[in-house]
Amino acid sequence: MTNRKDDHIKYALKYEAPYNSFDDLELVQTSLPRYDLSEIDLSTHFAGQDWDFPFYINAMTGGSKKAGAINRKLAEVAARTGILMVTGSYSAALKNDYPDSYDFRSDFPALKLAANIGLDKSIDLGQQTVTALQPLFLQVHVNLMQELLMPEGERHFRAWKQHLKDYAQQIEVPLVLKEVGFGMDVKTIRYAKELGLETFDLSGRGGTSFAYIENSRAGKRSYLNDWGQTTVQTLLSAQELRDNTELLASGGVRHPLDIIKCLVLGAKAVGLSRTMLQLVENHSADTIVAIVNGWKEDLRLIMCALGCRTLSELKQVDYILHGKLAQTKFVKQSK
Repeated sequence: MTNRKDDHIKYALKYEAPYNSFDDLELVQTSLPRYDLSEIDLSTHFAGQDWDFPFYINAMTGGSKKAGAINRKLAEVAARTGILMVTGSYSAALKNDYPDSYDFRSDFPALKLAANIGLDKSIDLGQQTVTALQPLFLQVHVNLMQELLMPEGERHFRAWKQHLKDYAQQIEVPLVLKEVGFGMDVKTIRYAKELGLETFDLSGRGGTSFAYIENSRAGKRSYLNDWGQTTVQTLLSAQELRDNTELLASGGVRHPLDIIKCLVLGAKAVGLSRTMLQLVENHSADTIVAIVNGWKEDLRLIMCALGCRTLSELKQVDYILHGKLAQTKFVKQSK
């Protein structure tokens, strides 16, 4: 029997999203420059920390030998480029499944590390995760459809809201509530804000599809492979919250232009998962470091072409919606 974490890696690499919402959003450039390229500032702030760059390696994997090798390479890249790395869900390590596949700070002391755990896990397990990893923040993921489709998934959900309250009240490091690729709805954000949470990774459809992964593992329900809202749809629906909420974006982000589009729509930073996984599978650490450092320069280049010196100025950039996004109408039926 194959390891579930290894199955996730295999199918994540295999899946190709049939539609990426970033392709239906076009940024309006400026013809008259406002800044020198050297003036462009990529710094941002979220989850109680200042960050030099507005993108990071998002939660992916852990809990197997193969996952450990992937995470070690990701940790090396993150440490050498100065970007943040978020571990995959620590749930496997809590069951003593390859706990050393999550933390490589002894090898890379400069590594900026955050941790991830599912909201199905009670507060004591969340506290164990924080104690074990000492993360800069704890990313708590919600993955309802994945659990429903997973043959061995959770079937009891009433406790999730109480778990969220417990995390908000008792976890001492900053919290980030994260979707896993289905797009976080505004009602969930508002509910969590009432509990005191400030930072949300909206993680929309368009990249890794855990619906596809679990349907492939189970061999059924392929009609649900495209469940959820796309990343850009999710960001657009949350526009009213972007000035008083720390929004993070992920899901289908392929390159610096996609990152900039997220920042234009109000994201404080952008997480990359499948794109980083593909790089790890196909390139050496030295090559990936060069690519990531190149992304930093490309972000500055695009911001200069948009007449923006800081990330906050990006929120004033005009944009054009095409295709499915231009035709989208969000119908609100209840408060």
